[in-house]
Amino acid sequence: MLLSESLPFRAATPPAAGMREASLPATERQLGQVPRAAPESPTLPPLPLRWLFLDLNSYFASVEQQLQPSLRGRPVIVAPIGADTTVAIAASIEAKRFGITTGTPVWEARRRCRDVIVTPARHDRYVEFHERIVAEVWRHVPVTRVCSIDEMACRLLDNENGRDAAVALAHRIKAGIRAHVGERLTCSVGIAPNRLLAKLASDLQKPDGLVVFEAADLPEALLPLGLRAIAGIGAKMQARLARDGVNDIGQLLARRPRDAGHAWGGVDGDRLWYLLHGVDLPDTPTQSRTVGHSHVLSPRHRGLEPVRLTARRLALKAASRLRRKGWQARLLVLHGRFEDDKSSWRASVRLPPTQDSFIVLSHLDALFPRLRDAGRTRPGGFRLRMVGVTLAEIAPAAAEQGSLWAHLDADDPLAREGRGLHLSRAMDRINARWGRNAVTVGPLSGGRLDHVGAKIAFGRIPEADEFHE
Repeated sequence: MLLSESLPFRAATPPAAGMREASLPATERQLGQVPRAAPESPTLPPLPLRWLFLDLNSYFASVEQQLQPSLRGRPVIVAPIGADTTVAIAASIEAKRFGITTGTPVWEARRRCRDVIVTPARHDRYVEFHERIVAEVWRHVPVTRVCSIDEMACRLLDNENGRDAAVALAHRIKAGIRAHVGERLTCSVGIAPNRLLAKLASDLQKPDGLVVFEAADLPEALLPLGLRAIAGIGAKMQARLARDGVNDIGQLLARRPRDAGHAWGGVDGDRLWYLLHGVDLPDTPTQSRTVGHSHVLSPRHRGLEPVRLTARRLALKAASRLRRKGWQARLLVLHGRFEDDKSSWRASVRLPPTQDSFIVLSHLDALFPRLRDAGRTRPGGFRLRMVGVTLAEIAPAAAEQGSLWAHLDADDPLAREGRGLHLSRAMDRINARWGRNAVTVGPLSGGRLDHVGAKIAFGRIPEADEFHE
């Protein structure tokens, strides 16, 4: 049975006095691994409530309704631009009642609801409200991880992991956000023994929900849910599990951990078995390996020259981020999607280890003949719907060897090697002080291009400096 604040529940067995987090043996905990499966399903450790997961409801649209009182109570979608050819990147709670969701084309949203209001995205304001919300949550409980612009996870301490204490904490957080950030900002909260289950719980009751999974209710409370409800299981993984005879959560959990891992295709399946039973496993380490940006072009800017100019702007933004992070890249990838093609086109070129905008641009220009030739073979000619630039094989620039000619006069031919990087850094300083595009490399456009400023990608929140790049 799905557990919520208003439904009956079975209390979990309280942990022994002084008990800290449920854990696996030390060596396995340090390696981020799970035990090998025994012939029978293993005995699980005590599983107190350890995580509170907060998911803002219709976040971008709710921020717009907070900023624009005339939009409150009305169906609203947030879109990159006002054209019918673009898609909604967020829909208000009122718009969702008409079946309008993220990804719905604007023309389709207007067909479903003739009163829908389209408002342009303001990513800088969404980041501003995000920071205020994080600060408000910190007033009540430490924020362990910011998972995305509208999601965050908080690990509960020993004096917070009883059901009553955790539910009271959730109510205080909800009230604090409404009072100190904005009355239109509501959230759904999930509370569970681990972060995956807490996120799953937060998805089950929207808007403004509160769902608790306790150890005594696991895994039975999950059985009515579909496999796609679990974070990490998409269409491809669902098909893969089906080929191995797993068509629902019950069939996955009925296996031993090792067998569940075999169906999944690796150790993550073992981890998933334990997580769905409530075990709080340590995260596997991750590392950022790329820096990049992509942009969906409006119909009037899908020809070769607007695409080239847009890609140059994206490359400059990526190079600026490299310098700000103190990184350098060794690989440049140009990628895109044509109007008539469901698959992506891509090409790459090796770079000398660099964070120099001019080196990046020169290698980008070398890739455009390949993109041009690919586009010319398309029915209707060159029409690129999306373009992106990615800098890969990232490494810290601190280990970079300095130039022997770095202290020579800038006009000396031997100093040209480092001149581009010095100029790139000078441009960063000027744009940070005077605003985006105060100084650029080459023309921005022959006419007006689509806006390619900082945008919020899933799982990555732009830093304030990105809005000046």
